Amino acid sequence: MARPHHAAFDKVKTVAENRRARFDYAIDEVFEAGIALQGTEVKSLRFGEGSITESYAEVRDEQVWLINSNIPEFSHGNRFNHEPKRPRKLLLHGREIEKFHGAVARKGMTLVPLSIYFNGQGRAKVELALAKGKNAQDKRETTKEREWKREQGRLMKEHG
Repeated sequence: MARPHHAAFDKVKTVAENRRARFDYAIDEVFEAGIALQGTEVKSLRFGEGSITESYAEVRDEQVWLINSNIPEFSHGNRFNHEPKRPRKLLLHGREIEKFHGAVARKGMTLVPLSIYFNGQGRAKVELALAKGKNAQDKRETTKEREWKREQGRLMKEHG
């Protein structure tokens, strides 16, 4: 029997967020993945440092890797400090990896990280989305829709 999927993940502390991803991509499905980190990387994330604005994920050798994410070196680290932009392995179930591989290979979709956060148990997690890139027309429609909703809110506030 399959586990039920939660509508929202248990985000206690959000460290890094890719706000531009929802504008540039049409989000299809969202997954939660663990991330394999070194000790100084976890400490840097706990201090709220880290960026995933230009990062993406790819399937290589039946594993999923987070590429181009930046977790700066820990300020109090010693010679065993980590490399800031190294590829980091994402921890997923085999069937999820197969699903990603099929979607990327056949449908031309992209794996985009939406946020890095700590869950209720103190573990670092990545919110990963299976998405399709938007063209310029779709982006204009998204902007128009967002501005219309903002205007609706103003009108509702003015008129009761």
